[in-house]
Amino acid sequence: MDFAFTEEQQMIRDTAAAFLKASSSSAAVRAAMVSDKGFDPALWQSICADMYWQALHIPEQYGGMGLGYVELVAVLEQMGRYLLCAPYMSSVAMATNALLVAGTEAQKALYLPQIIEGKIASLAFNSASRDWDACAVSVTYRRDGNDFILNGNYRYVLDGDNADVMVFAARDEGSVGENGISLFVCPTDLNGIERAALPTMDQTRRQATITVTNLRLDESTVMGDVGKAAKHLNKILDLATIALAAEQAGGMQEVLDMSVEYSKSRSQFGRTIAGFQAIKHKAADMMLRGEVARSAVYYAACIADEALNDGPLANELSEAASIAKSHCSEAYFKNAGEALQIHGGVGFTWEYDVHLYFKRAKASEHFLGDSGYHRERVAKILLDALDA
Repeated sequence: MDFAFTEEQQMIRDTAAAFLKASSSSAAVRAAMVSDKGFDPALWQSICADMYWQALHIPEQYGGMGLGYVELVAVLEQMGRYLLCAPYMSSVAMATNALLVAGTEAQKALYLPQIIEGKIASLAFNSASRDWDACAVSVTYRRDGNDFILNGNYRYVLDGDNADVMVFAARDEGSVGENGISLFVCPTDLNGIERAALPTMDQTRRQATITVTNLRLDESTVMGDVGKAAKHLNKILDLATIALAAEQAGGMQEVLDMSVEYSKSRSQFGRTIAGFQAIKHKAADMMLRGEVARSAVYYAACIADEALNDGPLANELSEAASIAKSHCSEAYFKNAGEALQIHGGVGFTWEYDVHLYFKRAKASEHFLGDSGYHRERVAKILLDALDA
């Protein structure tokens, strides 16, 4: 693996930073997060039509750019840095990956071009479970001839109330654990789908609840083999976990930059607080956590490329994803807390953006599993390897 950015990757990263700095400003984020959709449709169309970011790692045969996960992570890092309010994580890091990992050729040919054009897609699998893998699926399906009937409730669905296409995970009635899991992809205008926005701590990221009641889906919606999609779902979630960790790494960098800039302008006892040793130590620790996070994320992105292309290191995906997420979850929240301390009392006020990052840090810490969940997962992987 080459751990240095290529000239093309650096250009993608710099372009993303420049575009988002201009288009996802504090004023733009605050306007989008209180809007009906939770994002600016005009900005979303600009991202899709002008920047073409949603096509980054989609193969060229489906109209994509055919790049890798490192390029995707480079863009996601900047999105986290500027708190972009847009259905990118759901459409690209979850639904697109689901199609790439488990979709049939017909499903890829149908839905991937739609996502490239700007259709919003998402993945629904968790029903308020503490697990963040295939075991979290509780919505059930039963066979009715050649059709499948789905019933149950989903929570924590990113952009679920705005999605045009959904990937549903469901389990065969009576199955437990990772047995009997199937994936289905379908448009959201079918009878039997009810959606509602789910208010959360983080106003910059839209979530929803989805209820499926006697949702009838035919065989063309099934992704992969019926009842054997647990390994696919786990892989999709690992890829999404790496994407979320990349956003967290970007957020870490921004709260550091905000804190340093504020410390240079705030005076106390006759000099700026940037000159106090305690502030310097906090900033240095914040920088160290951010650098470690970035290293873990980009290594995990390299492993994700291997996994998507069935490379020799593909079996390390779960371990790399959990290492990145466990560190980034703790480090982002710690950095956001330190930023509040450096800003003093004004850090909690609505006028400053620190509280937006603090809320994003806490919300993203728990989404797809917190640090404790992922450390336990890494320990299990290592112990299982010793027993093998």
